[in-house]
Amino acid sequence: MGAHVPGRETEDLAAAARETLVREIDASGAWAADPVWREAFLAVPRHLFVPYYYIGSVGGYERCWGESADPVARERWLIGAYADSPLATRLRDGELLSSSSQPSLMARMLTELRVRDGDRVLEIGTGTGYNAALLAHRLRDDSLVTTVDLEPEITDAARGHLAAAGHHPTVVTGDGFRGVPEHAPYDRIIATCALSTVPRAWLTQCRPGGRILTPLATGLIALTVTDADHAEGRFLDTPAYFVPLRGAAPPEREPQLGGVPRRGREHDLYRFLIALTRSGPGPQEAYALWEQEGRPERERYGITLAGDQAWAWLDDPEGPYVWPLPG
Repeated sequence: MGAHVPGRETEDLAAAARETLVREIDASGAWAADPVWREAFLAVPRHLFVPYYYIGSVGGYERCWGESADPVARERWLIGAYADSPLATRLRDGELLSSSSQPSLMARMLTELRVRDGDRVLEIGTGTGYNAALLAHRLRDDSLVTTVDLEPEITDAARGHLAAAGHHPTVVTGDGFRGVPEHAPYDRIIATCALSTVPRAWLTQCRPGGRILTPLATGLIALTVTDADHAEGRFLDTPAYFVPLRGAAPPEREPQLGGVPRRGREHDLYRFLIALTRSGPGPQEAYALWEQEGRPERERYGITLAGDQAWAWLDDPEGPYVWPLPG
């Protein structure tokens, strides 16, 4: 995993880059509610999890590699590994399969997961293994962390990255939509991939009072689990764009927005409403509602799961604005 630059020089540069990244995340306020995450981001070496990554270039992607023969390219790779930006880590036929999320968004998600000492955590979407390492460091017990991904090449690589960083959580190759029942129950479930609904399997594998945090539509929903059949919660205020969960049902076709004014078509919050309510109102009806309700922010929306029903809502789960979610 190491680069050709001398080890001490690499580690010194990486440590300085981590400190810079942590200062940036500090300034964003991402972990203000639980500053313990600051120490985890300082301690866990992100560069060990991205021995190479891709950056967009004219006509496609350019690979940055820690084993490049060019010392300038190696330094560029190392500095880029600690940028507060997502990194494309796996491509197939030009399609993005896996990425390492933007660190400040990871920090926000981990903080909102509200992990406590001794919690058992399931991560859906192993990626590079970096997020699992942060969890393992925070919990001070690798055995409390289980992470799952569908692709064997991803889980195999993640095990290597985690071992290089000194961590050995449980890494499972499997369908994250089904969870990992053999290691349940969990106190917290966090997904790092986009879904169109919340799998019922996650509720059955989560203890009552547990918390599920997952990307959905273009937001992040934080659910409190009542029991195996019931969960409810609101969206966070931040936008979130993730690679879809492989193995889940394919996303529906993008709706046609003809007839919707440009200010709606190009507005992130309107597009969030459209993504959330694909089984509900049409684009023009949704636009009229969006304007009528004052272009609501994400945190005014929520989700309820009850038995075999699941619905999204605005302001009130029993109010006038509710829309069915896919089963």
